[in-house]
Amino acid sequence: MRLKGKSALITGAARGIGRAFAAAYVAEGARVAVADIDKAAAEATAAEIGGYAVHLDVTSQASIDAAVARVVDVAGGIDILLNNAASFDLAPIVDITRASYQKLMDINVAGTLFPLQAVARQMIAQGRGGRIINMASQAGRRGEALVGVYCASKAAVISLTQSAGMDLIKHGIKVNAIAPGVVDTPMWDQVDALFAKYENLPLGEKKRQVGLAVPYGRMGRPEDLTGMAVFLASDEADYIVAQTFNVDGGNWMS
Repeated sequence: MRLKGKSALITGAARGIGRAFAAAYVAEGARVAVADIDKAAAEATAAEIGGYAVHLDVTSQASIDAAVARVVDVAGGIDILLNNAASFDLAPIVDITRASYQKLMDINVAGTLFPLQAVARQMIAQGRGGRIINMASQAGRRGEALVGVYCASKAAVISLTQSAGMDLIKHGIKVNAIAPGVVDTPMWDQVDALFAKYENLPLGEKKRQVGLAVPYGRMGRPEDLTGMAVFLASDEADYIVAQTFNVDGGNWMS
């Protein structure tokens, strides 16, 4: 019960990694807002794990502000924000479109910054500090030939984590990030299909290859990330500020 009595807001929490985070936080005693653009899926997940649903489109400031207000109304404040909502696309550099670029930056970068900003303002007003955890990626640690914009967006998340961590620590708000490697979620069907298109591979082959390449011996699972997410939200991580932690089965060492 390391998060007993805490109020948490998790974005993109209806499925996949976000759902695993929400379930882990509930198990650790937190009151969890399952926030997602898919309201029906958020409601279903919340009913299953014991949280409550909040509709949230991270590309809309009005939606962000309404979600924060909803959590404050239900739980009396916010102690933890986990910025998990994200989008993915890939293409060779010469084929990247402005629409794809804008979508990834709106969701992955602005969709991290502006929920962070809104929750930080609430935490400052509360006067009791807080924890903000951003989801980066191993893709933010290095460039990849077909994944230029996604890599850039996750590198920006790492940089934002550092800047926000330096700025907000004076208010007792600790900002850190998690950088997963390859994680087996439904989104990987989309990822695999895109690699199949551009690398002329049969469906499923890229997923098989990346799983074998992980030093641990397999792709990650959402549950592999929950320990770090709970730790960074807990009092045990009180002296950790502006760091990004790799949880990737040994894919990247830094």
